[in-house]
Amino acid sequence: MKLSYVTKMICGASCALLLSTGSAMAQEKNVIRIGMTISSTGNFALASQSGVRGVEVWVDEVNSRGGLDLDGKKYKIELIQRDDRSDKQMVSRVYETLITDDKVDFLFSPFGSTLTAAAATITERMNKLLVIWSASNDKLYEQGFKNIFSATQEPASHQPRPSLELAAHLGHKKIAIMYSDEPFTTAFGENAKEIAEKNKLEVVMFDKYPKGQKDFSTIIQKAKALGADVFYPTSYEGDLMSMAKQLRQLNISFPMTYMFYSTTPQFQTVGKDADYVFGSTNYHSSLNWKVNAGYDRDQFLAAYNRIHPKAAYEPDFQTMLAYSAGPIVEAMIQKAGTFTDAAAMKKAAVELSGKLTLAAGPYAIDETGKQLEMAWAVLQQQPGKGYVAVWPEAVANEKAIDPAPAWNARK
Repeated sequence: MKLSYVTKMICGASCALLLSTGSAMAQEKNVIRIGMTISSTGNFALASQSGVRGVEVWVDEVNSRGGLDLDGKKYKIELIQRDDRSDKQMVSRVYETLITDDKVDFLFSPFGSTLTAAAATITERMNKLLVIWSASNDKLYEQGFKNIFSATQEPASHQPRPSLELAAHLGHKKIAIMYSDEPFTTAFGENAKEIAEKNKLEVVMFDKYPKGQKDFSTIIQKAKALGADVFYPTSYEGDLMSMAKQLRQLNISFPMTYMFYSTTPQFQTVGKDADYVFGSTNYHSSLNWKVNAGYDRDQFLAAYNRIHPKAAYEPDFQTMLAYSAGPIVEAMIQKAGTFTDAAAMKKAAVELSGKLTLAAGPYAIDETGKQLEMAWAVLQQQPGKGYVAVWPEAVANEKAIDPAPAWNARK
């Protein structure tokens, strides 16, 4: 089934772009209306759009079989999207509009911790459930929100562990960590520092840089001067792509370079500048979970290619995280017996903890809604092979190439 879209400009306080699966304003019976935002521009645009394509795969999956089964009836899914432009003030206005004007039953989060925190403030005040697929900042789950849960996103406190265990395993001693001034990247950086030190890595640099910075030459040169053998920026993919290019331009290499978002198809556009870089993902041909909810990896990929034949990028881990949130939502609604009662749905989401395995991995949350599973593998871009799994050993299909060769020794 091919998704159809109605585009409508809503001008006023939000002046937001409305994108709806099906007829956005139709007051149909037996329809579950879900709202979310997509970033058309700004720092989060690539990741946001990748995630939304994943949600659209789930919508198609449900609707193509006649709808979601609940109490003997089938309910079609109507996905209502508005533009947030990667702006948290816009998110606040738009999520309120989704609830008050579009009359959605519950909502999926925007991309990232920054925007999700703004959305959660609105959904909490208006007593709507917010299903999170990307926000990993642990502090979000410490603020007392009752109506949120992370369906698929592993918390930032867990994410650096595999890459830093690998760095220690490879015998590295000194690490330079730098992070942009954003909630997720800051949390990732702080947790990376703590985990690095536990793994006997000396943190020779721990620097924050302002959001929007484009020139990273000073940061790169400082890390080199301090003798770091692990270069570890915890930034979003746009910044990481710039750093990868500037490393080559400066003719500076490190024995190990780790960039969390480097496994995305978007990052691959930097070409050979991505060679030997390590990154993380839970979406790779070698990572195949035995699922009991939703599509498996191969089924997901086939559906993605059918629904999005002209997509600029292949699916990535963000697409998979967002897609996998869908089958969890479906199981949650069926267990709760409702798609409008936020408290009942959150209770059902907690009760399903440890009982579902998705294409993205096993699902488990605590009472705050923080995800406890969905662990990621470490991959490395190797010339002639592409990204291959190198850690942990249980999923590795190649050995890490370490140290990375100097630029003038690369083909």
